[in-house]
Amino acid sequence: MLTEYIQAAMGQAHYEMMEGGRFFGEIPQCPGAWGEGATLEVAREELRETLESWIIVGLRHGDRFEVIDGIDLNPRPACAEADQKA
Repeated sequence: MLTEYIQAAMGQAHYEMMEGGRFFGEIPQCPGAWGEGATLEVAREELRETLESWIIVGLRHGDRFEVIDGIDLNPRPACAEADQKA
């Protein structure tokens, strides 16, 4: 599920060329996850690495994640898990 979430989030990324010819990319649904580089490919790779770290930190802190393309990383409430086991 994590891989699918990363792929879906990367599909939502927006890129632009900054002054000086460098590229900047961000994912609006993942505030604070961004990357930049001398080429679009470098910016894309930095964004992916930042996104992975952003998710790990968020999971550790119990942050809520926006559902992207139907993929939900948020933990289910304990009562919902108990209902599924019944």
